[in-house]
Amino acid sequence: MNGPCMQRAAKVLLAAFSLGVLPARTAAQAAGDLDAVQKRGVLRHLGIPYAGFVTGSGDGLDVELVRLFAQRLGVRYEFVQTDWPAALPDLTGRQVSAKQTDLAHAPVAPVQGDLLATGLTILPWRERVADFSSPVFPTQVWVVARSDSPVQPIVPSGSVERDIGAVKALLGHRSLLGVSATCLDPSLYQIEATHAQVILKKVRLDEMAPVVINGEGELALLDVADAMIALQKWPGRLKVIGPISARQQMGVAFRRDSPRLREAFDTFLSEVRRDGTYQKLVKKYFPEAPTYFPDFFVAAR
Repeated sequence: MNGPCMQRAAKVLLAAFSLGVLPARTAAQAAGDLDAVQKRGVLRHLGIPYAGFVTGSGDGLDVELVRLFAQRLGVRYEFVQTDWPAALPDLTGRQVSAKQTDLAHAPVAPVQGDLLATGLTILPWRERVADFSSPVFPTQVWVVARSDSPVQPIVPSGSVERDIGAVKALLGHRSLLGVSATCLDPSLYQIEATHAQVILKKVRLDEMAPVVINGEGELALLDVADAMIALQKWPGRLKVIGPISARQQMGVAFRRDSPRLREAFDTFLSEVRRDGTYQKLVKKYFPEAPTYFPDFFVAAR
């Protein structure tokens, strides 16, 4: 290539970067809607080792669901491990976060996967940057403590709002552990009004239970999925004080330009709920879940 041609190519490349285009990837590689996935022949599943959704050992509720979905599409399944700060940028191709939800102006990031399935709670800020499937799993965030803590569990009132108020009344001036930019982020639950001493830990969500057991804080936020596992893994070491959030839902996240892929997943999810495959996977990874959320799992039959 001669000098003028190289200069023109460089200008085109620079312009592509300025427009947010990913010049290192072909359109087929970067795109992730249904036809592109089928043409590529592989479905890239972004996930983070977390509870029973992605165990880190090659299985988990979300791993098995997405692997079955890939089989339904007739493509190869590929797991792509990510982490919480990088997960949505890896999906959307933009450096989005709880503080940066403007897709049009967020810095460009490499697209690493076609869907994000990792026990992902559907939060308002996440809905501003990605589209979600129908709910895959119910959840809620609880306050937990070591079993020897003087803080006692609340008596359920029959009203989630009253229960949350009762839990918040116990937090004043006590240390409370959370994880920023996740469903365990205290800023999501108006904790500041309680005067709790918030401590943000840079740990995986499934590491929060041992952190509070080790005495690094008096109380901690923990979601139901992790709490169920922690209560079984460390019997007699933790107690649930009560809820700090209303019922939440978990779902699979898709890029905004992948509507047909999301629709295909929703159709698949409805089918595996009807034929009992979904219930078998829930029983395998979260056998206690129907006890906590009977209405969700009855509806899933």
